[in-house]
Amino acid sequence: MSDHALLLVNLGSPASTSVPDVRRYLNQFLMDPYVIDVPWPLRRLIVSLILLTRPAKSAEAYRSIWWEEGSPLIVLSRRLQAKVAEAWSEGPVELAMRYGEPSIETMLRRLAEKGVKRVTLVPLYPQFADSTVTTVIEEARRVMKVHRHPFSVEVLPPFYDQPEYLRALADSVRPYLAQGFDHLLLSYHGLPERHLHKSDPTGSHCLKGDDCCQRATGAVLASCYRAQCVHTSQGLIGELGLAPEQWSVAFQSRLGKAKWIEPYTDATIEALAHQGVKKLLVMCPAFVADCIETLEEIGDEGREEFRAAGGDDLVLVPCLNDQPQWVEALVALCRRMPCTLL
Repeated sequence: MSDHALLLVNLGSPASTSVPDVRRYLNQFLMDPYVIDVPWPLRRLIVSLILLTRPAKSAEAYRSIWWEEGSPLIVLSRRLQAKVAEAWSEGPVELAMRYGEPSIETMLRRLAEKGVKRVTLVPLYPQFADSTVTTVIEEARRVMKVHRHPFSVEVLPPFYDQPEYLRALADSVRPYLAQGFDHLLLSYHGLPERHLHKSDPTGSHCLKGDDCCQRATGAVLASCYRAQCVHTSQGLIGELGLAPEQWSVAFQSRLGKAKWIEPYTDATIEALAHQGVKKLLVMCPAFVADCIETLEEIGDEGREEFRAAGGDDLVLVPCLNDQPQWVEALVALCRRMPCTLL
């Protein structure tokens, strides 16, 4: 076996659906300065207030989608890891979670014990955001600084516009399109608008009008989550050949009272039903593994909202999960895409 390892990293999950485990997980997640980007004292106050009531509500939501094997996100990520390991002959393939277990620190230590010389860190996020990609990179940097592991670490960049990823997305939805539909909604995870402004190297990109993300290039495109979502959507629709009136884009999973990226998924689902859409397909291209945001927020809550507004059926298209074409695509990306040295 060669000495080039892959470390796949996803968001994470509570250890169980118990309220204490959910509270512990939410505390770690929300106290990340890349998630709630305010000074520590204010962040601690905000999170403490959230933790008064949200863990019980979130625990109930997790229970509604939990599998016998455990968290769907963890189970599906492990299945992906196993299949990537079969296809990756260059070295071991491990899996870590940014929050919860197995941690990035634990898995980097395990790779050090295996004697690998090179590690490619693979954040399982197609589009860039500080609250996903940057926090994974910074945690890996922290671990490397503390433990001085004897290997080099590279980072696979976001792959939002890569042909392998787009083809895998297109292949995953084609069987659902073939069964008939009225509209395809691409629902991406939302971000507070201020996160876009903070990551904008020009300081003015997101102030140029509604079409700024369609025109984004270079450093702006490399750092703008919304622009990358637009490019993913255009690339996917190009593969599928859908007409403009057959699809739309929205953003889900808002938290707090800040202004988030619009349009909002829940409002869009309701509006589409009012417009006469009866069969709605929903894809979530910001997620590569099904999780509470897809299974519960869209598959359960979204379906109820759609039917209450007059729609007949909302069909959640599964994420890429461990589908063969996605496994092949991810391995190809790890071999082909230039990686940034940590």
